[in-house]
Amino acid sequence: MNIILVNDQVSGGQKAFDLIRQGIEENRAKVLGLATGSTPITLYQEMVKSDMDFSDLTAVNLDEYVGLSGTDIQSYRYFMNENLFNDKPFKASYVPDGTATDAEAECVRYDKIIEDNPIDIQILGIGTNGHIGFNEPGTPFDSLTRRVDLVESTIESNKRFFDKKEDVPTEAYSMGIGSIMKAKQIILIAYGEAKADAIYGMIEGEQSTACPASALQNHPNVYVIADAEALSKLTVK
Repeated sequence: MNIILVNDQVSGGQKAFDLIRQGIEENRAKVLGLATGSTPITLYQEMVKSDMDFSDLTAVNLDEYVGLSGTDIQSYRYFMNENLFNDKPFKASYVPDGTATDAEAECVRYDKIIEDNPIDIQILGIGTNGHIGFNEPGTPFDSLTRRVDLVESTIESNKRFFDKKEDVPTEAYSMGIGSIMKAKQIILIAYGEAKADAIYGMIEGEQSTACPASALQNHPNVYVIADAEALSKLTVK
């Protein structure tokens, strides 16, 4: 893995954007796998204020809450529209349908989207328990899109975005680890001491489904952009 130390979220967003720009301009990347949550916001801010045109690119998002429509202000579709797509339109942007009534059919549909749009650059955050996307501990490394139950620590982490904990969805559709691993390049971003254990497990820990992000040890082209706090438990500096 290529580890890039940054000072803060602003410089982290700038570095992630530099890698994306390089991928588009030099490697002709056409499909970006995108993430939500607070971690990638500074990256999207860099994309919005840039002079780059994304109208020839396709975006494929990692996940969506079950039960939320794209117009719900807590949905990940709404988040992506507000933080990126409204200002920088893509040729196509895909997010799982949180209102799908047939979960199996929705997963098949989304896997077909991923198959038809091979991801060149995948953006990831990481949960305190090592999850990537909503692939919680115990998720098989060859998993594809599926409907998942969110564990208590994930619900607890996400409650800050809702009025009260009871409003946090307990299920989501998530791209699988197997799908994530197919991306040509992966950029994982992490900030803060709360992510230090997960970063250690991902990079130096035993490769195990107990830490879903440890699957990335087998990927040939991973960049980890993190601050000193998130990297603080690594033994090799």
